[in-house]
Amino acid sequence: MNALLVIDAQYGLIKQKNFKNEIKKIKELILTFKANKEIIIFTQHLDNDENNILFKDSPNVEIVKELKVYADYIVKKSTADAFFNTNLQDILIKHSIDNIVICGFNTEYCCMFTAIAGFDRGYKVTFIEDATGTVGDENLYEMPGLDIKDFVGSVLNWSNIIKVLYFDEFMEKR
Repeated sequence: MNALLVIDAQYGLIKQKNFKNEIKKIKELILTFKANKEIIIFTQHLDNDENNILFKDSPNVEIVKELKVYADYIVKKSTADAFFNTNLQDILIKHSIDNIVICGFNTEYCCMFTAIAGFDRGYKVTFIEDATGTVGDENLYEMPGLDIKDFVGSVLNWSNIIKVLYFDEFMEKR
């Protein structure tokens, strides 16, 4: 059984860049999972640091409304790993989930950490590279020419433990 994990699709992140293409792909994934009566789980990052864009008492933590309406569950988290100190594992067990599909924000943090943590817990993990987005860029990491999504996707793919697909590849296999 499959579950879609929509990681941190929150206003505080998506208002920092143009994520129109990523949001469109995430919504299409959501609609495909809904049509197949599969579980859709959103995560919501709530940070305790007042200086963080996703500070828990800020309106920035709200999940994008056009997506949130499709959530079967919303898992509140405070670290990059959506499994750590949350009820995500319980939800997956309750629904006999063995494969998780990951999309959302930020590619190199919460998406990647959750993918690895999911594998560590015995799940088959599919990471939809171009249905993730990040506010990070080559300037933040002081690495000219860095394409974060491609880099993270390559590393996860080369690990041979996490399946990394582009949106179109994933949809063709559905």
